[in-house]
Amino acid sequence: MEAILVLEDGRVFRGRALGATGLVTGEVVFNTGMTGYQEILTDPSYRGQIVTLTVAHVGNTGLNEEDPESDRVQVSGFVVRDASRICSSWRATGSLEAGLRRAGVVGITGIDTRALTRHLRSRGVLRGVVASNGISVDEAVRIAREAPRLEDQDLVSRVTCSRPWVFRDGLPALMGGQGPRRRPAGWKVVALDCGVKRNILRLLVHSGVDVTVVPASTSAADILAMRPEGVFLSNGPGDPAVLDGIVDTIRALLGRVPVFGICLGHQLVARALGARTYKLKFGHRGINHPVKDLRTGRVAITSQNHGYAVDPDTLPPELEVTHVSLYDGTVEGLAHREWPLFTVQFHPEAAPGPHDTRELFDRFVDMIAEVHPRPRDARFRSAS
Repeated sequence: MEAILVLEDGRVFRGRALGATGLVTGEVVFNTGMTGYQEILTDPSYRGQIVTLTVAHVGNTGLNEEDPESDRVQVSGFVVRDASRICSSWRATGSLEAGLRRAGVVGITGIDTRALTRHLRSRGVLRGVVASNGISVDEAVRIAREAPRLEDQDLVSRVTCSRPWVFRDGLPALMGGQGPRRRPAGWKVVALDCGVKRNILRLLVHSGVDVTVVPASTSAADILAMRPEGVFLSNGPGDPAVLDGIVDTIRALLGRVPVFGICLGHQLVARALGARTYKLKFGHRGINHPVKDLRTGRVAITSQNHGYAVDPDTLPPELEVTHVSLYDGTVEGLAHREWPLFTVQFHPEAAPGPHDTRELFDRFVDMIAEVHPRPRDARFRSAS
């Protein structure tokens, strides 16, 4: 069946239908990673976006039960050069095609994704339509131009959990998990769910803390009433500038409890302390982004997925820039000069991506341990 991808500037790509039949709108973005399409599909940070993969061949390992980063496919639409119609992995429980169809996700295959990516790099991200329902190009262009902009939507409210819940799963053996890296010391961490990825929660548990996940709308008073010894601020979709309520919550927590933020959590902390954020031309989405730690000079290869960044010229003096992107110099990490608080723009949990910065989860636990000491042996790594 024929399908089309139409951008708001009138550019048209014709291909074959993939997944469900129908029409979807969204912000068209691209990810340069060579692996991890299932993690990308299920990452809540992609809510509201039509995701293009620059890798040419997608789907040959199918879908499985271990790799999803949430309980559903989150992307609005999916664009690939060549989608495999069969899968051949011992872990596969179904094909990419069947999974997209079951999730109701409209996709397109057989287009020149290199040309699309170059167009987005030149013009910046654009709203678009993927359609396999026979709609005309002119009508699709009209729909794309009238589609809601990402910056006009509160997407976090669509991906956050509905009530508090406890996460207990550590890393599975396939991901290197053989129990916590530390003896659990009973530290309680509350994770504010703005669209948290499952592997972040796994690594928090793997680092030896107890994790309770709460909705993004939870007040600071309710969080503090849970008596947490640390608060984690998660990744999530959309523009941090429209999330004033969550910013107010974070502002009321800072300085009262150790805090670690990733991606959107990093941006919201900056906003809570008076800084501004801005939209990048085409964002950072991939698994090979070099980031420099300004304190040590060490360069790590990181996994990234964000379309917004913190404006360094608006940072208050109490925030120190700890990491920068070696691609474009954007802010990739912050730390407070007095409070137990640090954030990173990249994804140390990877999934997909390299594991160069996983030690940041241990750094968070060390920060909690300094504020809330336990018996000394609980802070040491276990023999395993």
